[in-house]
Amino acid sequence: MTHATDATINPATRHVAFTLLPNFSLISFAGAMECLRIANRLSGKTLYRWTLVGEGGTQIACSAGTSFVLDSDLPDLGRDSMIVLCGGVDIGAATTRKLLNWLRREARRGVSVAALCTGSFAMAKAGLLDGKRATIHWENQDSFLEDFPDVTLTRSVFTTDGNRMTTAGGTSSIDLFLKLVADHHGEDLANGVADQMIYSSIRTDQDTQRLSVPTRIGVRHPKLAQVIQIMEASIEDPISPATLARDVGMSTRQLERLFRRYLSRSPKRYYMELRLQKARNLLMQTDMSVINVALACGFTSPSHFSKCYRAHYDKTPYRERGSHAASA
Repeated sequence: MTHATDATINPATRHVAFTLLPNFSLISFAGAMECLRIANRLSGKTLYRWTLVGEGGTQIACSAGTSFVLDSDLPDLGRDSMIVLCGGVDIGAATTRKLLNWLRREARRGVSVAALCTGSFAMAKAGLLDGKRATIHWENQDSFLEDFPDVTLTRSVFTTDGNRMTTAGGTSSIDLFLKLVADHHGEDLANGVADQMIYSSIRTDQDTQRLSVPTRIGVRHPKLAQVIQIMEASIEDPISPATLARDVGMSTRQLERLFRRYLSRSPKRYYMELRLQKARNLLMQTDMSVINVALACGFTSPSHFSKCYRAHYDKTPYRERGSHAASA
């Protein structure tokens, strides 16, 4: 049921082992597999075959709750196979010792490894991304940077670095797999697959995964966008409103009016919300101590951090982490 259906499998057929991790992202997995299925159909050949594998080898549920029957446990693979790690929610718990040992063993054999969505975390944990370029879903970027300083993290929709490939999640798996089809069998086939999927805007590894600042905030004001970009890049060492205003060529009073008019808050308040949002991501996605989270988000005093966090989220950082651990 999960395999390519063409009866004639020739030596050139590439095998893809979709490795489903608990609570994986369904859209990322389905988008990647559909590219392979349509490539087979359009070519009239079995260019690709695939199996669903996972720890235990029985069945596994995606983050939407739907269960999938697996073809096998984590198997021995040939050098010409490719592992595709399908990550999703709570990737830390899904990254087990057995999975890491398997990834390291197969990588030593020369097997290519790709990661969809948060699967990049498992790849990095196994040491497969050390010294390489990678990407991960924007929501997990802060924690990834803290956990894996030896990885060059990008904000691209996907990256390829040798035989290591990573995607940002969502529909970015389609972009990566269209590139793979083009690399293996030419751009005409890849474009045909995209047409079948009604995928009219194929992205490259030069495209970023998040919307531009003006699009995100719904305001097209160049100086406001410039200030927010500076803020987002300076969370650990916050910059004063006076310095921000000077850097974009305006007075502090003009900057205040700009934020009040378009965002209904002061620059200081907006900056604080950015810092607290990053702190919440780190609390929920890493094992960093609360003190280190505070420092990473520009708070020199743990008590001040706790006070600001409680005022914004109505709970202390300690309680936030405790409730997240309990729900997980």
